[in-house]
Amino acid sequence: MLTRRFLLPLLLLPLALALPAGAAERTITVASTTSTENSGLFEYLLPIFQAKTGIEVRVVAVGTGQAIKLAQNGDADVLFVHHKPSEEKFVAEGYGVKRFDVMYNDFVIVGPKADPAGVRGTHDAAAALRAIAEAKAAFASRGDDSGTHKKEQSLWQAAGIDAAAASGQWYRETGSGMGATLNAAAGMGGYALTDRATWISFNNKSDLDLLVEGDKRLFNQYGVVLVNPAKFPHVKAADGQAFVDWLTAPAGQKAIADFHVDGQQLFVPNAGKAGS
Repeated sequence: MLTRRFLLPLLLLPLALALPAGAAERTITVASTTSTENSGLFEYLLPIFQAKTGIEVRVVAVGTGQAIKLAQNGDADVLFVHHKPSEEKFVAEGYGVKRFDVMYNDFVIVGPKADPAGVRGTHDAAAALRAIAEAKAAFASRGDDSGTHKKEQSLWQAAGIDAAAASGQWYRETGSGMGATLNAAAGMGGYALTDRATWISFNNKSDLDLLVEGDKRLFNQYGVVLVNPAKFPHVKAADGQAFVDWLTAPAGQKAIADFHVDGQQLFVPNAGKAGS
C-alpha cells in the first residue's frame, strides 16, 4: 500500500507532464512605478501580453528612483519608469541596453474644493506652487525620489521656493506611493501633484478637485529599458526583450491606447514618435 508521502508526487505527476516545457521558467521581473500599478494599467496589459507570449510578468511597483536602484542591483529584467534623464543615465552607465519611449500622460495639481491658495484654473504650475507656499496651505509630497517627486522638485525650483525648509509644517512628505499620498492630501485637506492616470483611478477623492493642468512642464513621458545582460548574466534577456518589443510594437501600443477608466484614456502611446 502506498503511503501518503509517495502518493502525493504521483498525483501531481500528470499535472507536471501537462505543462509546456519551460513554462515554469517563463517569468520576468519588471521594476516599475506605482502610477502604472495604481492606475490599473498592468492589470489590463499583462494578461494580454502573457496570452500572446506565455511570459508571466511580475511587477515590483515602487517610485522611479527605487525602481532604478533595483535594476542597478540586477534585481529586475526590465525597467519601466517615467523620468527620462534618470533612464538615459541608467543606460549611459551601462546598466541598461537601450531606452525606448512607450507612452505619456501629464501631471496635475489637485487640492481642496475651497482652494485656499486660489490656484484653480491656473495653467502655470510653478506659479500655483508659489501661491500654495505663500498661503502656507497644506501640501502632501511623495518625498520618495519617484518620477512624480522629481517633477515636483523641479517645479518648486522653478517657483523659487525651498519647500523642504517647511517640512513638517505646511509641507508634508509621505514617503509613500501616489495613492497613499492622495489619501494623505484628502485627509488633511491639502494639495498634491499627481499623475493624471492615478488621479482618474483614485476612488477616495473626498473633497479634492483637479485644480491645475495644461502647463507644458507637466508632460509625463514613460520609457522602458532592458537591463543589461552583459552586466548581469542572470537577466532573462530574451523574454525581457520580448516585453520591450511588444510594448513598443503596434499590438502593445494599441493595448495601451485601449485602456480606459470611466471612459477616459489614461495613457497615450508614442513609441517611435519624433519629439516625444
